[in-house]
Amino acid sequence: MRISSLAILGVFLGATAGVGIFLILSRWLWPRSSPITRRGAPSRITQKLSHAAAQLGIKPSVLGVLTGVLGCVGGAVGWAITGVLALSVVLAITAAGIPWMIAAARLTSARRVLRHQWPDVVDALISALRSGANVPDAVKSLASFSSSAISVPASYFAQDYQATGNFTLAAADLKTRWANPHGDRIIETLRLGREVGGSDITTVLAALGSHLRTESALRQEVEARQGWIRLAARIGVAAPWIVLVLLSTRPEATMAYNSSLGIIVISLGFAVSLFAYKIMSAVGHLPEEKRWLA
Repeated sequence: MRISSLAILGVFLGATAGVGIFLILSRWLWPRSSPITRRGAPSRITQKLSHAAAQLGIKPSVLGVLTGVLGCVGGAVGWAITGVLALSVVLAITAAGIPWMIAAARLTSARRVLRHQWPDVVDALISALRSGANVPDAVKSLASFSSSAISVPASYFAQDYQATGNFTLAAADLKTRWANPHGDRIIETLRLGREVGGSDITTVLAALGSHLRTESALRQEVEARQGWIRLAARIGVAAPWIVLVLLSTRPEATMAYNSSLGIIVISLGFAVSLFAYKIMSAVGHLPEEKRWLA
């Protein structure tokens, strides 16, 4: 049994090495963009795959292959260690979800960093307006901002405004590219200040910046206090399965878990673990603010 398990593991690791070389060559095998444009809106699964791949800096097709490879490796390692079919499937599913977990963590971190930068954006606009720049020039000055999530859409705004001379249209496109509720507030404040006129726009922006800074600090404090809920959820889900893997290394436990009743127990345990983790994650998660001014 042990020799058979090691042989299976060797086959899977060899296949993984081959797929890894294929992934390294994928940047030359697959072009970045296809000349053929598909009609119709992409499906929800395609959108999730594209967003996760963007967070990891790889192509969606590479992410799909990587998910399959990690699933095969996780299942092979689980089978080699335990010899339990149901537990090997659970480990395969868990290993396949690792890239998605990393992508979700990077997305959360990027949102947190961007949330802390919006008060600095307001300060940059106030400095530009106080130095004598008009509202469009102040927005165009954000093209040199440190964060690419702010500067790249601002550079597109500069191009649109230079081409059309229409601030309202260019600002609407900027709101779409930022796709952030804080960015919507800033753009609407600038738009109203430009249309109404007056010298109070910097005062309004200063109040908005103070509000954004206070809101960001409060949210950061709440997230820090709720971090233990997410940590407890991860530990509570992982601990029983680690114990189960250790128990499955014994021959009598392997026979018991490979029975029909053992498969049912492991399947129900996996479903309950996922459900409990979803509940704990929902309790420890703060919802993102909606774009009321989009």
